Amino acid sequence: MNTGRRGQLYAAFVLHQRPYRDTSRIVDLLTAEFGRVALVARGVRSRRGSQAALLQPFRPLLVAWSGRGEMKTLNSVEPSGEAFGLKGAVLFSGYYLNELLLRLTRKHDPHPELFAVYHATLERLNQSENQSRALRIFEKRLLECLGYGLNLQSTAGDNHQVDAGCHYTYRIERGPELQAAESAASYAGRSLLSLASEDLSDENSLQDARRLLRENLDYYLGDKPLKSRQILYSMRSW
Repeated sequence: MNTGRRGQLYAAFVLHQRPYRDTSRIVDLLTAEFGRVALVARGVRSRRGSQAALLQPFRPLLVAWSGRGEMKTLNSVEPSGEAFGLKGAVLFSGYYLNELLLRLTRKHDPHPELFAVYHATLERLNQSENQSRALRIFEKRLLECLGYGLNLQSTAGDNHQVDAGCHYTYRIERGPELQAAESAASYAGRSLLSLASEDLSDENSLQDARRLLRENLDYYLGDKPLKSRQILYSMRSW
């Protein structure tokens, strides 16, 4: 892992943290320059200080770390803006974003564009934008940033343009295939094109996008379910 310059502050968000030994925590951070990193925040469980108060999800931070080996030590943390005041179902949407990043990104694999996408999605959720639309756009862009982008505008194999009036099945890592008639497993061409342009202004496109993106995300997530997704489904708000 490239550790950067000693004392240099880097933009970051807390994705998750867990206890470490008696007084410390391991903090998983998303950074623009270094991707996902895990740092030891020493002593934060034994005292009430500004560092412990700042190390919360959905707050833009500037952090510095040092050390050799796999596990680095967090040296300093500063606010880089106001925390996003996510509440209720929107708060769990934020945790859903974090869980996706923890599960699908690799440590020390920088994706500056993904950091920007995450930040922008928190802003959308904080501004009470359509929650489902904001999540679908994040999922789409996450897959693109990781090299798993969806083919939404041309058919697999013959490369014909997707027709808004037709229905398609979707082959993961290939793309849409024309279907003779609508079925429970098909996607409207109009929905595929709406997702491609990130419009998603109608309910049917949103529902198709949700189903298609879940199918693709599950392919890369494997068998372990997302805890935050189960909570959001129980709330029926996304």
